[in-house]
Amino acid sequence: MFTKIQKRFGSIVVLGLFALAAFPSFLTATHSWGGYHWARTANPFTLKLGDNLTSTWDPFLVTTSSDWSLSTVLDTTIVAGGTTAQLCRATLGRVEVCNRKYGNNGWLGIAQIWVSGSHITQGTVKMNDTYFNTATYNTTPWRNLVMCQEVGHTLGLDHQDVDSTNPNLGTCMDYTNNPSGPPSNEHPNQHDYDELLLIYEHLDATTTLSQTAPAAMNQLSFDDRKSWGTKVRQSQDGLTALYELDFGGGNKVFTHVIWAY
Repeated sequence: MFTKIQKRFGSIVVLGLFALAAFPSFLTATHSWGGYHWARTANPFTLKLGDNLTSTWDPFLVTTSSDWSLSTVLDTTIVAGGTTAQLCRATLGRVEVCNRKYGNNGWLGIAQIWVSGSHITQGTVKMNDTYFNTATYNTTPWRNLVMCQEVGHTLGLDHQDVDSTNPNLGTCMDYTNNPSGPPSNEHPNQHDYDELLLIYEHLDATTTLSQTAPAAMNQLSFDDRKSWGTKVRQSQDGLTALYELDFGGGNKVFTHVIWAY
């Protein structure tokens, strides 16, 4: 019932909108999330992942953190959470990772980044146990896929492919209806690590820890799609989408969504 998509896309944000540009096959394929990245003055840098998870989810965060730390430009480290699972408020300079029963709202997992200009200043990842407690999603492959993908988004990565009926690419940045494969889509692949090299090949004059965001950007609850702003992109099968909430002055919140079937 889905239309097969064979091209890979790179995302460029223009006036706050993700515009998709199909690159010729002879160019290096890219899946950067609009060029957004964590500001830092040296590589490799370390990104903290705040653990606001139940014990069921802890092993999956450990796997995801280990997977992304194989990158030569960044490491992730798990630290005590700085929020509650219910609120899952963002913390400057890090990513808060949460799970709970967020309700029958349609989304399986979301990744959100707060940006100032081209720099990510903070992020959140949320796993919706309303769906992960069902037989369809309560599996190791599904939990690994969604955790790995949503954390990958907070690093600045977009999807490699969003057609759930294509053969798996062997990366968690490829959406699928069969994460176990073969090949398995539970972990990053070399293309993800290569893309991180491109995203972080330059250094910044400052770090995200020195940046602040307008207070209003942290006072909203971002669980409900009504608070996500404008939908700027959706996959053809409707199972992934991107939303943008613009606060002006280059300050925005982006929400990447994986919808449940």
